[in-house]
Amino acid sequence: MTTGLEAADPAVIVMVIVAGLAAGWVDAVVGGGGLLQLPAMLLVPGITPVQALATNKMGSVFGTSTSAVTYYRRVRPDLRTALPMAGFALVGSVCGAIVAASLPQQVFKPVILVALIAVAVFTALKPDAGQVTRLRHSGRRHHGLAALIGAVIGFYDGLLGPGTGSFLVIALVTVLGYAFLQASAKAKIVNVATNIGALLFFVPHGSVLWGLGLILGAANMVGGYLGARTAVARGSRFIRVVFLVVVGLLVLKLGSDVLGDLRR
Repeated sequence: MTTGLEAADPAVIVMVIVAGLAAGWVDAVVGGGGLLQLPAMLLVPGITPVQALATNKMGSVFGTSTSAVTYYRRVRPDLRTALPMAGFALVGSVCGAIVAASLPQQVFKPVILVALIAVAVFTALKPDAGQVTRLRHSGRRHHGLAALIGAVIGFYDGLLGPGTGSFLVIALVTVLGYAFLQASAKAKIVNVATNIGALLFFVPHGSVLWGLGLILGAANMVGGYLGARTAVARGSRFIRVVFLVVVGLLVLKLGSDVLGDLRR
């Protein structure tokens, strides 16, 4: 079993721990921690992109699980919405990971970039969105839309990944009408499922570096716990601000990727 620690010196381990802590905090508040964590994993000597992605998912499972439990204990999100949504997200994530193995991800980046810009503009121009929960639908329509959101964003997470938590939050706010705090709480439960779904594909293929993954997971747990507590204490307005910052960084990252692909 490859641990990923064979060629890792203390400086690399420290880098992984710091990235895991920071990513866990950001992920717990609003999603998008992969912006910090995945690039750090790619700097590990000898690691392949697939191993970095798989080990990143393993670390994220620990962090999202911790923040999901923390949110649940303090916010009490409605599990009748969150759990079925998570189930559809898990299936979508497995399907996305399978498709990702055969399609170039560069095809999807321009579409995701446009979607992120639209999300950022909407959130910036609608300062009252997500301040309080005002559900737009009820009954079967509400749960059907939640399941559809879970399946689509779960598929995206397995396929590409960056900003999954942010997409979940904004979909729960804009489509279903949740406040940012409630949306973040539900998004963490769903995000646990999407990470597990991706691992159901990566683990049998031997892509996870277990030693690094456990270290990353421990750091993610601490960051996720602290981030969830911060979000609960500061409320929806704070989460909205962090959301806009993270989405802005995602736009810059994907924008640079798209420009790089066009120049090749």
